[in-house]
Amino acid sequence: MDHIVRCLAGGGLIRGFAASTTETVEEARMRHNTSPAVTAALGRLLTAAGMMGSMMKSEGDVLTLRIKGDGPVGSLTAIADSKGCVKGCAAVPDAYAPPRDDGKLPVREVIGAGTLSVTRELALKAPFTGTCELVSGEIAEDLAYYFTVSEQTPSAVGLGVLMNKNNTVRRAGGFIVQLMPGCGDDTAEKLDERVRGISSVTAMLDEGLEPKDILERIFDGMEPEFFEPAEVKFHCGCSREKMLATIRSLDREEISQWIAEGKPVEAVCDYCGNIYEFAPEELK
Repeated sequence: MDHIVRCLAGGGLIRGFAASTTETVEEARMRHNTSPAVTAALGRLLTAAGMMGSMMKSEGDVLTLRIKGDGPVGSLTAIADSKGCVKGCAAVPDAYAPPRDDGKLPVREVIGAGTLSVTRELALKAPFTGTCELVSGEIAEDLAYYFTVSEQTPSAVGLGVLMNKNNTVRRAGGFIVQLMPGCGDDTAEKLDERVRGISSVTAMLDEGLEPKDILERIFDGMEPEFFEPAEVKFHCGCSREKMLATIRSLDREEISQWIAEGKPVEAVCDYCGNIYEFAPEELK
């Protein structure tokens, strides 16, 4: 089962999140029929969204991560709530970029240059959006930069997606480690040295490490205190009623034209690919 593990370390001065999202990313791949590079890019974004969603407290809180680039994929979106439900989509699911010389999936090439935005819709508060330029297009580095610059929270982020030869997802996961207010330079330097010394997320996933194993490796000797794991899963929440409400908001002339044609109209959810069919009588 996909899940997220949370912990505090260094006497409560550091918090860590790690996630296993293999089933979630594979679900997204199947629903959107994404190319390998887009699977890796969207999978990383979904993993990050799941962990960031677990940072929220209220039931109605929603987090949206959106990347807009000048590469072949155009844009990527991932949405998460505080219960571990995530969904996402790519503007061009089958986008292609030439293979890289190092054998890694061309994630930065398929994204290109652009921006990363983070929108938080918190209960009883107006939505807040922070935006920064992409510094690498590898997503993990971009999120670490966003946390540090836009939210003044020094962070280390690692995200990875491993693919099988038949282009299904073999392993997916990642971690987010953040310094809490009051953390001294000694603790910060120790953590920085520890993060730099670990292998990449894909290497740890390839070893078979689970989220708790990853955090234990990062916080070795820093006495991590773990909390109960939380489930994370691909879940959209769309419905006929919500889709009909969207159609109702469209131009009346357009709807009238569909009715005059006398044929059912299909509406497709961008985030999960579910198809809803509406008869002319329903459109009336």
